[in-house]
Amino acid sequence: MDTEKRDEELTDVLDAVGPRLRALRLQRGATLAQLGEATGISVSTLSRLESGHRRPTLELLLPLAKAHRVALDELVGAPETGDPRVRPRPFVRNGSTYVPLTRNFGGVHAFKQILPPLDGPPPEPELRVHEGYEWLYVLSGRLRLLLGEHDLVLTAGEAAEFDTHVPHAFFNAGPQPTEFLSLFGPQGERIHVRARPGVGSTGSTGPAGL
Repeated sequence: MDTEKRDEELTDVLDAVGPRLRALRLQRGATLAQLGEATGISVSTLSRLESGHRRPTLELLLPLAKAHRVALDELVGAPETGDPRVRPRPFVRNGSTYVPLTRNFGGVHAFKQILPPLDGPPPEPELRVHEGYEWLYVLSGRLRLLLGEHDLVLTAGEAAEFDTHVPHAFFNAGPQPTEFLSLFGPQGERIHVRARPGVGSTGSTGPAGL
């Protein structure tokens, strides 16, 4: 796992701690003052923790976990040991919806991707290259795949795999949403899934890559 990805995941975990602390306190019907008496942490620090203005540390989380009578893993939202289930949180990038199907622990990542219907003329293709190898499987709709000199349209039940050193791009080729499964490594995720609008993007109907 690269440093940028690891830092993003750590930030996501820490950002979720504050709302979780507030929810636990409200469930117990406790005030900040009462929680401060139980933990020895000042009211101002507790307030900043819950609002996300104070970075949670182990020194602060241990007494809070004890006061709320929960495990430290539950307090920071760590996955349950031995539980293989993935609880996906869909998100949108450049108009496409991504549904994570694997935990972000490095290695190969699986996503279900939903491309919006084609609106207007086909977009100007923007081919991308990066390290890795990719695989995709179309569930529904029509997916146009540009791969080097190839210009293909894949339909439900068709799959493709290719070396990502070859320039590639893909986007919806029909009037209905296109759904497909995709597998790629951290490099592919960083290039495409984590890309922000305006950075190597052509908009909601532009090429989407793995």
